[in-house]
Amino acid sequence: MLDLKDLDLNLLKILKAVVETQNTHAAADMLGISQTSVSRGLAKLRETFGDQLFIRKAHGVEPSELAEKLAEASDEMLNPLMKVVESYHHFEPLEFTGEVTIAMNVFLLEQFGDGVFSALREALPKANFKMLYWQEQSLLDILSGNIDYLIHFEGMPMPQDIYLHKLQDIKVSLVARKDHPILSHGQDWEDIHDIPVARILLDGINTKRSPIEDLYLSKGYQAKVTLATHSVSVLIDKIKSSDALCFGSTFMTVNEPELQCYPLPTLPKEMHQVQLNGGYLQSKRGFPLNQHLHQTIQSYFDSIEQPDCRHG
Repeated sequence: MLDLKDLDLNLLKILKAVVETQNTHAAADMLGISQTSVSRGLAKLRETFGDQLFIRKAHGVEPSELAEKLAEASDEMLNPLMKVVESYHHFEPLEFTGEVTIAMNVFLLEQFGDGVFSALREALPKANFKMLYWQEQSLLDILSGNIDYLIHFEGMPMPQDIYLHKLQDIKVSLVARKDHPILSHGQDWEDIHDIPVARILLDGINTKRSPIEDLYLSKGYQAKVTLATHSVSVLIDKIKSSDALCFGSTFMTVNEPELQCYPLPTLPKEMHQVQLNGGYLQSKRGFPLNQHLHQTIQSYFDSIEQPDCRHG
């Protein structure tokens, strides 16, 4: 008896057709193949399952109980496979009714989540969505197929199983309250090194000590970090209500008239901007849904324009 893992799924289609028609000629017509091919298929099935599949009759064959059970089981096996193949080749975004799960770094979720969701909802109007913030177990979730797409900073280490591509470069500036008593007059290190610093926590990137703190040390100063938080709203409230500054993007000043961005002090060129990446499983690079998600999210980031840092 052959190992079932070597069983050709096409043989199950032949088995099912013969069970339904109880005639090898009729089964051949149904499948659009020759009667000889059907006979060969039945011979291979007998090798696998034994001789008790069909009993020859004068005008055809009579399926045994085993053959009927196998035909029923083949339906349960083949139908889901056919649905996958059909959805792959006939993907209709406007009719897609499945669930889509997007995981974003919490800062990016607060900053861009509304816009990403609006773009996805328009592209997949009948889909159900989960918009999650990136957590410790999120990497396992995307590797196991439970997350369809991720948006994160370039600095987040990812395994080769995940296909990554750049979505946008975000320019960095100093962000603080409007008419800041020190930043309004200068942004050199000598001017700003004593100003309290508020910073966003990016799990997996700067949880312990941020590159900004290292930068202060390299300049001979100690950063006075008075707030470290995962929450953009808490960060904004802090810098609106105090003299604290943060190294952030001009996007933080949108709809926040009390905030202003100021030019950066002298920084290494690589710290003038941060790269946002999108990604999904390498094994899903050919899947229409993942390609559509990528195109939709890329188009969204291409469409948004970062506000200029106007200091006046």
